[in-house]
Amino acid sequence: MQRRNRLSRSRDFDTVYRLGSSVSSRHLVLHWFPREDEPQAPPRVGLAVPRAVGSAVARNRMKRLLREAWRSLLSEVPAGHDYVLAARPGAGELAEARGGEVLRDELAELLERVRR
Repeated sequence: MQRRNRLSRSRDFDTVYRLGSSVSSRHLVLHWFPREDEPQAPPRVGLAVPRAVGSAVARNRMKRLLREAWRSLLSEVPAGHDYVLAARPGAGELAEARGGEVLRDELAELLERVRR
């Protein structure tokens, strides 16, 4: 993911959490907030994978899978928004058992709900 498509500052994460909206599924939560200053700017995403997901190795693997799922769905993501994609406990086991495609499918479902 390119730098301009990532959230990296704590301030940006806080804004999305406090002022934005969210949708969730069994294993993922997607928070979003519209950027008023740049309505046509490419979407930016930040990832949140808590310790409850597993060890550092498991969390890093989950982040890689989530980045790949996001990248594959980038053309469907509404522009001009900041997003925080958070994994819930149990997402690591799901990805391990069924592969990264199940995370991609859940993310696609969440993005569909965001667009409504």
